[in-house]
Amino acid sequence: MTETIQRPGVRPPATLLRFATAGSVDDGKSTLVGRLLHDSKSVLTDQLEAVEDASRKRGQEAPDLALLTDGLRAEREQGITIDVAYRYFATPRRRFILADTPGHVQYTRNMVTGASTAELTVILVDARHGVVEQTRRHAALTALLRVPHVVLAVNKMDLVDYAEPVFAAITREFTAYAAELGIPAATAIPISALAGDNVVEPSSHMDWYGGPTVLEHLETVPVSHDLTDCHARFPVQYVIRPQTAEHPDYRGYAGRIEAGAFRVGDAVTVLPSGRTSAVTGIDLLGRSVHTARAPQSVTLLLADDIDISRGDLIVPSTDAPPTTQDVEATVCHVADRPLTIGQRVLIKHTTRTVKAIVKDIPSRLTLDDLSQHPAPGQLVANDIGRVLVRTAEPLALDPYADSRRTGSFLLIDPADGTTLAAGMAGGSFAAAATGIPEPDDAGWDF
Repeated sequence: MTETIQRPGVRPPATLLRFATAGSVDDGKSTLVGRLLHDSKSVLTDQLEAVEDASRKRGQEAPDLALLTDGLRAEREQGITIDVAYRYFATPRRRFILADTPGHVQYTRNMVTGASTAELTVILVDARHGVVEQTRRHAALTALLRVPHVVLAVNKMDLVDYAEPVFAAITREFTAYAAELGIPAATAIPISALAGDNVVEPSSHMDWYGGPTVLEHLETVPVSHDLTDCHARFPVQYVIRPQTAEHPDYRGYAGRIEAGAFRVGDAVTVLPSGRTSAVTGIDLLGRSVHTARAPQSVTLLLADDIDISRGDLIVPSTDAPPTTQDVEATVCHVADRPLTIGQRVLIKHTTRTVKAIVKDIPSRLTLDDLSQHPAPGQLVANDIGRVLVRTAEPLALDPYADSRRTGSFLLIDPADGTTLAAGMAGGSFAAAATGIPEPDDAGWDF
C-alpha cells in the first residue's frame, strides 16, 4: 500500500461537495446562491460590478445577488430561473459544485438534471407560504434520486418577524412528509437570503436558533466519494488493438471503472455474453498497475481472446448482475412529446445503446399526495411514472438503489436522438424507505 506523505505547511486537498437548490417560484433560490458566493468571497470584482450595474438599471438600490446565477436574458427579464445554473466555489474547508435549479412546475425535468449528481439538496420554503406543492414535488424527486442529504432552508424569515413558531410549524410539516418518502433526516435552518441571516454568518435576529449556518453545514456534512466497496463495474468504451511491431498481440479494453475495484488475477465475466476470463494486466496513464479503482479510466487486459466490444460490461465473476430484456423502472419524462405504449425507443445504459419498445405504462405518480394514477396511457413532460420496456438485446442493470450509474438509463427517440426520459431501474419510494446510499458521479445531462 502506498503511503501518502504530507509535506509540512501543505494543506491536504479539500473534499468536494455537489449540491443542488430547489423550491417553489420566488422562494429565493438564486438569491441564496448569490449570497453564498458573495459572502464567501467567491465573486470576482468584475462579476459583482456587472450585477450592481444591472441592478441599478432595474431601479434597485442594492445589488440583486440572484443575477449571479440567472444568466440567460429571459431569466433576467422575467426574474425567474429557467435553466440549471452550475457554479463552482471553494472555502478553506471544502470545494463546491452547486446547481441552481428552476422552481416552475414546467421545469421539473431541469431539477432532475441538477439533482442527479448531487450529494445534498437544499430545499427552500418561503416562511410566509410554508410547504407548498412544489416543495413536496422537489422533496419527492430528492428521494427518488437517492440524494443522501437534505437541508430545509426556511427563507424570508425577516418577513415574518423572525418568529420561531413559524419556523417550527414548517419544519414539523416538512419532516412528516419527508418521513413518508423515506428520507431519513433533514436539517432545518431558518434564513434570510436577502439580508444574509444564517447563510454564511449567524443571525443576530434569531438567537433562539443554535444550529449551523447554511455554509457551515455545507462545509461539515459527511461526504463519501469511496466507491470501492460497491459492486465492481467496468463498461467498455473502446477496444485498443494497435497491431504494431512493438505490440503485435496487444488487445486492451478501455473505459472508466464506474464502481468497485479490479485487480490483476481477478476472475471476470463479460456481459451480456456471459463469457469468462481473468485480468492479466491493468494499464493506467501509460504504466502498468496491479489494482485500479473507481473512478479511474484504465485499460484492462484479459487472459482470453474473446469477443468484446463497446457497450459490454466487465464484472467480477462472483458478483455479476443478472441480464434481462424486460426492464421495469421509474422514469421522469423530459421531452415535450409524450411517451406512449408501443413506442419504439433506444435505451442507453452506460456505454451500451440498444433498441427497445415501451410495453406498458402501469402508473403515473401524483407527487402532491404520492398516489399512483393507474394506466395513464402516456407520460407527458415532467411526469414521473412506472414503465415496462422490452429491449432487443439483454442489459445488465443494477437496482438504482445500489448504483446511480449502472442503475440509470436514458430513453431516446431513434428518429432524431431526442432524450425522452431518464430512468431508474427498480426506482420507487418503497426502495427509498430502506435507506439512501452514498452517490457516485453519475447523472443525466439532457
